[in-house]
Amino acid sequence: MKRMLLPTLLFGGLVVVWELLVRANIWSPVMVPSPLSVLEYLWRAGADGTLGAAMLVTVRRLLLGYVIGLLIGLPLGFMTARFNVCKDTLGVVALGLQTLPSVCWVPLALLWFGQTEAATLFVVIMGTVWSALIATDHGVRTIPPIYVRAAMTMGSRRLHTWVKVILPASLPFIVSGMKQGWAFAWRSLMAAEIYVTILTGFGLGQLLHYGRELHAMDQVLGVMLIIILIGLLADRILFSPCERAVYRRWGTAK
Repeated sequence: MKRMLLPTLLFGGLVVVWELLVRANIWSPVMVPSPLSVLEYLWRAGADGTLGAAMLVTVRRLLLGYVIGLLIGLPLGFMTARFNVCKDTLGVVALGLQTLPSVCWVPLALLWFGQTEAATLFVVIMGTVWSALIATDHGVRTIPPIYVRAAMTMGSRRLHTWVKVILPASLPFIVSGMKQGWAFAWRSLMAAEIYVTILTGFGLGQLLHYGRELHAMDQVLGVMLIIILIGLLADRILFSPCERAVYRRWGTAK
């Protein structure tokens, strides 16, 4: 009860302050709706199934593109760390493409795939691959060389060294890269859903776009709130347990 009391008081205070600002003609309810109107939109959209269907479509696209991006990025990261040729070519390309904003991939995806699911999937994959690749490469290169030398002294060779020594030692960096790749995948997906109109499934990005077109600021802020909540839940459910397990395994947990 005590944990719920503080958020309730904060929300009530926010509503009161908003009402006072509106009555004093300082704040326009058209530009920034009240928290109550945002909650009303979320209630209506949840009751008619619009919000739930959009969330399912968005999460499905996100997970599919994210997993494919990891399956591509992690092996390429190991190759970049292992071979200097890959480091001087693929590593440089990955570093440059990671700085490219996700929305820049949307025109290319539309030209290649049109208004299809493949265009959205392509943008999400491009937002994930380079983060995973760079994090894996960095994790492998920061392993103390004494680890590999000690393993080789005890008879470890090539594949065994990579599987039993290098991969476990680089796991903290790989998990951090996966977490960063998730954030980039989210941003990429929102950019794709705003600009790519797919009639077979409307995601949260489409709801955000239509809210802007209709000047429905309660819808815009409501969808933004849902996106934030999904991101927080993903961190709690997926990445925080993995990070704690890795830290406990290597003795760095508090």
